Amino acid sequence: MGWDTSDLDKYISDLSRAGAKAEALTETVVRKIGLDTVAGAQAIAPVDTGNLKSSIGADFDGPGFEAGPTANYGGYVEYGTSRMSPQPYMRPAFDKATAPLDDMLGQVGKKALE
Repeated sequence: MGWDTSDLDKYISDLSRAGAKAEALTETVVRKIGLDTVAGAQAIAPVDTGNLKSSIGADFDGPGFEAGPTANYGGYVEYGTSRMSPQPYMRPAFDKATAPLDDMLGQVGKKALE
Protein backbone atom coordinates (compact mmCIF):
# COMPACT_ATOMS: atom_id res chain seq x y z
CA MET A 1 0.00 0.00 0.00
CA GLY A 2 1.37 3.39 -0.95
CA TRP A 3 0.30 6.96 -0.89
CA ASP A 4 -0.13 8.94 -4.10
CA THR A 5 1.64 12.19 -3.29
CA SER A 6 1.93 13.44 -6.86
CA ASP A 7 -0.54 16.28 -6.26
CA LEU A 8 1.27 17.32 -3.09
CA ASP A 9 4.63 17.11 -4.84
CA LYS A 10 3.32 19.30 -7.68
CA TYR A 11 1.94 21.80 -5.14
CA ILE A 12 5.28 22.02 -3.34
CA SER A 13 7.10 22.43 -6.64
CA ASP A 14 4.65 25.17 -7.72
CA LEU A 15 5.15 27.04 -4.43
CA SER A 16 8.93 26.83 -4.79
CA ARG A 17 8.77 28.29 -8.30
CA ALA A 18 6.24 30.90 -7.16
CA GLY A 19 8.64 32.14 -4.50
CA ALA A 20 11.39 32.86 -7.00
CA LYS A 21 8.90 34.29 -9.50
CA ALA A 22 7.28 36.47 -6.82
CA GLU A 23 10.69 37.80 -5.81
CA ALA A 24 11.52 38.79 -9.38
CA LEU A 25 8.10 40.37 -9.90
CA THR A 26 8.38 42.26 -6.60
CA GLU A 27 11.75 43.66 -7.68
CA THR A 28 10.01 44.93 -10.82
CA VAL A 29 7.33 46.60 -8.69
CA VAL A 30 9.95 48.25 -6.47
CA ARG A 31 11.83 49.53 -9.51
CA LYS A 32 8.61 50.92 -11.02
CA ILE A 33 7.74 52.71 -7.79
CA GLY A 34 11.24 54.17 -7.61
CA LEU A 35 11.17 55.40 -11.20
CA ASP A 36 7.63 56.76 -10.80
CA THR A 37 8.71 58.58 -7.63
CA VAL A 38 11.60 60.21 -9.48
CA ALA A 39 9.42 61.21 -12.44
CA GLY A 40 6.70 62.56 -10.16
CA ALA A 41 9.16 64.54 -8.03
CA GLN A 42 10.81 66.01 -11.11
CA ALA A 43 7.39 67.02 -12.43
CA ILE A 44 6.40 68.96 -9.28
CA ALA A 45 9.75 70.17 -7.93
CA PRO A 46 9.95 73.96 -7.86
CA VAL A 47 12.23 75.29 -10.57
CA ASP A 48 14.52 78.29 -10.32
CA THR A 49 17.65 77.18 -12.15
CA GLY A 50 16.57 73.57 -12.77
CA ASN A 51 19.41 72.19 -10.65
CA LEU A 52 17.12 70.65 -8.03
CA LYS A 53 14.88 69.01 -10.61
CA SER A 54 17.77 67.55 -12.59
CA SER A 55 19.46 66.26 -9.43
CA ILE A 56 16.55 64.00 -8.45
CA GLY A 57 17.33 60.34 -9.00
CA ALA A 58 17.10 56.88 -7.46
CA ASP A 59 19.58 54.28 -6.29
CA PHE A 60 18.42 50.66 -6.54
CA ASP A 61 21.23 49.11 -4.50
CA GLY A 62 19.87 46.31 -2.34
CA PRO A 63 16.30 45.13 -1.90
CA GLY A 64 14.70 48.60 -1.96
CA PHE A 65 15.61 52.00 -3.32
CA GLU A 66 16.60 55.45 -2.22
CA ALA A 67 15.23 58.40 -4.14
CA GLY A 68 15.95 62.08 -3.74
CA PRO A 69 17.97 64.99 -4.95
CA THR A 70 21.72 65.33 -4.83
CA ALA A 71 21.38 69.11 -4.64
CA ASN A 72 22.50 70.02 -1.11
CA TYR A 73 19.48 72.27 -0.53
CA GLY A 74 16.83 69.68 -1.50
CA GLY A 75 15.80 69.04 2.09
CA TYR A 76 15.34 72.75 2.75
CA VAL A 77 12.94 72.97 -0.17
CA GLU A 78 11.04 69.81 0.86
CA TYR A 79 10.71 70.66 4.56
CA GLY A 80 11.12 74.42 4.60
CA THR A 81 13.20 76.62 6.88
CA SER A 82 12.49 79.48 9.26
CA ARG A 83 12.63 81.79 6.23
CA MET A 84 11.05 79.59 3.61
CA SER A 85 7.80 77.62 3.55
CA PRO A 86 8.07 73.93 2.65
CA GLN A 87 7.50 73.00 -0.96
CA PRO A 88 7.16 69.22 -0.78
CA TYR A 89 7.98 67.34 -3.95
CA MET A 90 9.48 64.01 -2.86
CA ARG A 91 6.81 62.87 -0.38
CA PRO A 92 3.85 63.67 -2.64
CA ALA A 93 5.57 61.89 -5.53
CA PHE A 94 6.26 58.82 -3.37
CA ASP A 95 2.69 58.79 -2.04
CA LYS A 96 1.31 58.91 -5.59
CA ALA A 97 3.71 56.19 -6.80
CA THR A 98 2.77 53.85 -3.94
CA ALA A 99 -1.01 54.45 -4.11
CA PRO A 100 -1.61 51.37 -6.30
CA LEU A 101 0.78 49.17 -4.27
CA ASP A 102 -1.93 46.84 -2.92
CA ASP A 103 -3.17 46.14 -6.45
CA MET A 104 0.36 45.65 -7.76
CA LEU A 105 1.24 43.17 -5.00
CA GLY A 106 -2.03 41.33 -5.62
CA GLN A 107 -1.00 40.97 -9.26
CA VAL A 108 2.42 39.72 -8.17
CA GLY A 109 0.80 37.00 -6.08
CA LYS A 110 -1.55 36.01 -8.89
CA LYS A 111 1.19 35.91 -11.55
CA ALA A 112 3.60 34.08 -9.27
CA LEU A 113 1.13 31.23 -8.87
CA GLU A 114 0.32 30.93 -12.60
